[in-house]
Amino acid sequence: MDGQPNPSRLRWLCRRGMLELDAWLARFLDVRYSQLPADQQTAFARLLDQDDMALFDWFTGEQEPPAEFRVVVDEIRTTRYPR
Repeated sequence: MDGQPNPSRLRWLCRRGMLELDAWLARFLDVRYSQLPADQQTAFARLLDQDDMALFDWFTGEQEPPAEFRVVVDEIRTTRYPR
């Protein structure tokens, strides 16, 4: 992805084939994305191009994410969401 995609495109890309991924990604976009530095926003946008099963394994800790996604995946896993 070149540059920063618009918010509606990011929202669309957060829609996945797994409900768990939809919840993690959409809530992260709503709560934390705008607070990230530009390089992490870019990494998040690139993360959305990855395979659903890879994302699930990274978020659940089953596999270690590639270095380029490690910071963003850690942010997604550790962000606390308001109830």
